[in-house]
Amino acid sequence: MPRTGRPRAFNRDEAVAAAMHLFWEHGFESTSLAQLRAAMGNISAASFYAAFESKEALFHEVVDQYISSYGQVSESFRDASIPSKEAIEQGLRRSARMQTEKSHPLGCLLVLSAVTCSPEQNHIRLMLTKERERVRSWLNDCIERAVANGELPDSTDITAMVALFETFLQGISTQARDNVPYEAIDAAITQLMSVWDVLSGKTVDQG
Repeated sequence: MPRTGRPRAFNRDEAVAAAMHLFWEHGFESTSLAQLRAAMGNISAASFYAAFESKEALFHEVVDQYISSYGQVSESFRDASIPSKEAIEQGLRRSARMQTEKSHPLGCLLVLSAVTCSPEQNHIRLMLTKERERVRSWLNDCIERAVANGELPDSTDITAMVALFETFLQGISTQARDNVPYEAIDAAITQLMSVWDVLSGKTVDQG
């Protein structure tokens, strides 16, 4: 008798990875259950709900998986073992490299997957807002550390510096989606970090 329900070849990790790419490319609200099921090997609706309970529960799992994999590019922001400037610059360059990589959807899932949504899905947008706030807090701690250890002067406007770097970081997503090449974004990061040199009193090399 033919088997029904979830195919024997169903692999949960691969299914979550496939869902991640769909949510990353199309956003939470625009990704349909039919698309998700098809990407998972045309599993039935019953099998989908048995495996993941709901589209929203799956998205939560996808976000956790994204953070523990692709999202690691920003981990340097909270690495107190290296100078703060190096931590921020390293995180920006790694993020730019990851977001422009063509082996997966361009940009950042945490920025792009629920920028706008219907009122009924506003809690999804707020969930991603909290994830971005977490990265913002890392940047804030990193810059506070720079002031405390003398990398930056006491007069540094920490709030403005955090906004400067976070705005750039989130802006990489739209640049990547517009096919701005990594090399151009990487060069922009070099220019951005010259602001740090000016604030710290270092002479920016014009050569």
